[in-house]
Amino acid sequence: MQVEGGTYQRLDKIDPNTLIRSGKVEELQGYRDELAIDVFLFDDELSPRQQRELEKSLNVKVIDRTALILDIFARHARTREGQLQVELAQYEYRLPRLTRLWTHLARQAGGRAGGSSGGVGVRGPGETQLEVDRREINHRIVYLKDQLEKVRQHRDRHRKQRQKVGIPVVAIVGYTNAGKSTLLNKLTDANVLAVDRLFATLDPTTRRVQLPSGSEILLSDTVGFIQKLPTHLIAAFRATLEGIKEANLILHVVDITHPNAAQQATIVTETLVELEAAHVPILVALNKIDQLEEPDQAAESLAQYPNSLAISAATGQGLEALLARIEGIFQAHQQAMDLLIPYSRGDLISLLHEQAIINHETHQADGACLDVYVPEHLIYLMQPYQLN
Repeated sequence: MQVEGGTYQRLDKIDPNTLIRSGKVEELQGYRDELAIDVFLFDDELSPRQQRELEKSLNVKVIDRTALILDIFARHARTREGQLQVELAQYEYRLPRLTRLWTHLARQAGGRAGGSSGGVGVRGPGETQLEVDRREINHRIVYLKDQLEKVRQHRDRHRKQRQKVGIPVVAIVGYTNAGKSTLLNKLTDANVLAVDRLFATLDPTTRRVQLPSGSEILLSDTVGFIQKLPTHLIAAFRATLEGIKEANLILHVVDITHPNAAQQATIVTETLVELEAAHVPILVALNKIDQLEEPDQAAESLAQYPNSLAISAATGQGLEALLARIEGIFQAHQQAMDLLIPYSRGDLISLLHEQAIINHETHQADGACLDVYVPEHLIYLMQPYQLN
């Protein structure tokens, strides 16, 4: 669509029929005639009644914020899971709006078996096409929810398996178009689509990343957040977003060049609370510092955000410091140990290489001598081999 302009109205009270007041509706009619407008987009969610009355008054298509976001999501969904989630959100949004979609259809009435005065019990049910369509959509919603529940259970099994293996998980979150996918690609060569576009990434991608010490973490990209994220989408994508509250660390990517960066960061924080993920430690990455006009701007921004550092996902600037900071956060939850592990327990040595932070390793005749930071869940396994 080509944007021709915008307008707004301050309201003490919302009009239940049209959201906006009658004078503003007349103003929109003037824009429609003057600029040949064929679509009006409202930056709020319209009730089915408001949408219907506005279309009647304006005599053109009227869509709201939720419909637009759903359309963008539908274009970008690639995997079966993403397509199921978007389809469910679309149906739940459209179901109460079916009256508007089907007003042109006449009532389907059954014939009278006994003629025009056939009497009681012989007339057909007279079911409208609307009722048929509503029933079919309800059946489809039940099916989609069942499929997504299977997806949720599948993800839950995977999460439990990862927890058993013990590799820490870092979930990347942020406002849409903040640079999350670019960061994942730069750190892992994940080859995830990364373009200057809203909601380019819908399907979560998880990749292994090696920290400076050689230990590994799992870095997981997620769908971008946005102001007034439609409730239909939060519900549909809950299976995807549940992984955030299970993560060991949240990496909040902020586009520091955006004029509303602080507001966007607040929206992300509020969404994390809504997802019940506020308890997870957060590290803030102020992205796109390569685009700042003044180098001092990065230092000023760092003062505004606690536990933050400046990076450029596009150029790689600051990424080594980012990985070191992540490692430091995990070190705070690990115990320093000096171990002598016999070669017969090669499985434990391999486990330490995967999950622990190894400062120094030497090999003796009776086993491997390691100076390591051991994660809490592995300490009990290593205690028998701890040196005094």
